[in-house]
Amino acid sequence: MTVGHEFGFELRVCAWAEACWRPERDGAPRIVARQLGTKRRRWDTIVVEVDPEGLRRRAQFGAQRLDADLLHVVRHAPTDWAFYRDALPTPEYPWRYVREVVHRASDRGILETRRDGNKIEIRRAMAYPEWVRRIVAIENKPDLDASAADALTTQLRRDVALGLADEVWVATADDAAGGVQRALLADLPVEAGILVFDDDWTATVEWLPHGLATAASGTRLTSRPADGADRPATGFEYVDADWKAHTRLAIAERAFERGWRSYVDTMRPDCRQFRLVDGAHGYVPACAAKAREQSAAECGGSCADYEPEPPGWRQHGWPIEGGPGATVQAVLADRRQRRRE
Repeated sequence: MTVGHEFGFELRVCAWAEACWRPERDGAPRIVARQLGTKRRRWDTIVVEVDPEGLRRRAQFGAQRLDADLLHVVRHAPTDWAFYRDALPTPEYPWRYVREVVHRASDRGILETRRDGNKIEIRRAMAYPEWVRRIVAIENKPDLDASAADALTTQLRRDVALGLADEVWVATADDAAGGVQRALLADLPVEAGILVFDDDWTATVEWLPHGLATAASGTRLTSRPADGADRPATGFEYVDADWKAHTRLAIAERAFERGWRSYVDTMRPDCRQFRLVDGAHGYVPACAAKAREQSAAECGGSCADYEPEPPGWRQHGWPIEGGPGATVQAVLADRRQRRRE
């Protein structure tokens, strides 16, 4: 079976990052996720380098992510009982919404609450740890032509200016000629690192990235110069360091919850044609009917080759309890959980 789409390349980059990230930082504990970012920018692959002890303490908050609102409450919860409006920083939205978040946190057991008359008092159930060391963003472009390189250059310049990730990388596949691709890569921002994968899925670091100033304010580029312009005319706005810190943590929380194997949640492992094949560094999905790896968009109930498992496979524990599709989901869920621990 062959890889004929960017989705398969993306999964292999994620599996490689989980197993091998990266040659000069080998052994750094990490969580890998895919298709994460902000409302304005989504990265193909995210590598969250973590503090092992901090990760263990973060796991005590449960496998579900803490969204931005929950982080606001949990991170500022006092060690002693206090009225929540006195204990928490003033939000950018009405206090009634904070009250709803307090109840959500209490329901999850990550915040203690009690009533003092009409007031709701809160107390920290456990301290939220500093578990994120670095966030690395990777753009995957297996087939890099001139048009793709131009679009990628624009995206990377925005990433560098904003400084939300500690490093930004491009991952691409080695071309047969070995010349055209190198010329295209030369136009990328010097701050971006470059990974090139060969046919055996061995990665070569062609260019090391510059570390970005994540703790400082950033610049969000809002427009780009028009084609043919004599001089730059890029619009921009400043983003403060507090927003960046909060957004980085929210991204890390989503990576903690999802991992990169969450593709199975939107595909159809209950199809008789669904397979998991060894992708060198980890399992990737494939279709027996198509005799190749399928993309996430192809694998659904509308596929002409979709063939649901017989009901008998899902009953009485035969041949595998819950059916092969349920087993695929269980195996990938177990591997995702192990990366959190």
